[in-house]
Amino acid sequence: MTPPDKQTDPARPAVEPGATGTDDERPADTGASQAEGGSQAVTEAALFEAFGGVRGLIETTVPGLVFIAMFTVNKDLHTAAITALVISGVMVVVRLLRKDTVKHAFSGIFGVGFGVLFAMMTGNAKDFYLPGMLYTLGLALGYIVTSLAGVPLLGLVLGPVFKENLSWRKRNPGRKKAYTKASYAWGFILLGKSAVLFPLYFWGDTTQFGWVTVVLKIPPFLLAVYLTWIFLAKAPPPINVIAEMEAEDEAAKAEKAAAKAATAEAGTPGRHRR
Repeated sequence: MTPPDKQTDPARPAVEPGATGTDDERPADTGASQAEGGSQAVTEAALFEAFGGVRGLIETTVPGLVFIAMFTVNKDLHTAAITALVISGVMVVVRLLRKDTVKHAFSGIFGVGFGVLFAMMTGNAKDFYLPGMLYTLGLALGYIVTSLAGVPLLGLVLGPVFKENLSWRKRNPGRKKAYTKASYAWGFILLGKSAVLFPLYFWGDTTQFGWVTVVLKIPPFLLAVYLTWIFLAKAPPPINVIAEMEAEDEAAKAEKAAAKAATAEAGTPGRHRR
């Protein structure tokens, strides 16, 4: 963040158009670089929070990995499914004991629970992964359709994380463009993943299908997150509407306090009005 004594007028560029950059302009360049670095750090932290980070990846990957590993060894669908569900439940309990956020762990256990239910009902081990595949396909279409509609899904998800809510829609067009690009990236990456998995689900070997599903869990996700970071790091910074509302509240309180003080100083006129 730029020190107060070195901030430039936000309405005027730090370097005039066509200037070559003199010694007097270097502090402004340094400030811009620091601001850009700070924006990238905020973006990275927000993405880490929104998508669960390394631990979130582990919690969503391990149950499926355990399931296919056990099924590969003993071909026992029930044992593999119950073990995966128990492991997912243990991860939730660990988060609760550590008083960590549990949203990613709960989403994981619900996904595993539906997978176990599907597999148990059909007796087909492939169906353990079917709910996740359908969710991935639906999410891919959601990213693409909302981007086409001008309300990119990623902006709806990350807006509250960045404390900008929906301000990017009308007040920050550069940021809306970044959210649109990132949403398209997520949509097409997840569509590509679905294009690999669904043919294997219908025509592939169960064990082969399971291992491919596990392998494709992390790399597409990391690619989508990286592209999101690239797009948002280059976009204008978010407008903190929460801070704006707080500032408006403080201004309103100050105005009321000033009016009350003025009335108190006037004394009798205030009583006559009653």
